[in-house]
Amino acid sequence: MTSMLLLLADGRFPAGAHAHSSGLEAAVAAGLVTDLASLRGFLVGRLATGGLVAAAFAVAAHRAAAAGDPGPELARLDVELDARTAAPALR
Repeated sequence: MTSMLLLLADGRFPAGAHAHSSGLEAAVAAGLVTDLASLRGFLVGRLATGGLVAAAFAVAAHRAAAAGDPGPELARLDVELDARTAAPALR
């Protein structure tokens, strides 16, 4: 219960921090994370892919901006990144 209260309060602290699980709650609800071993697998997977996806989209956005009229391309990249972001709170 204490952890749930801290998670709820985190975004309301003066520092402005936010707690996001990157889809952990959904993975638990779906039965994909049930113990420490599956939690470890989930976290390793998020760490291995999260940075690569963000870096790829950052490069694509930079290239679109450098090409001149980035509006349509940036809009498409935004939709594509949303589709690859597990947690709605992170979108």
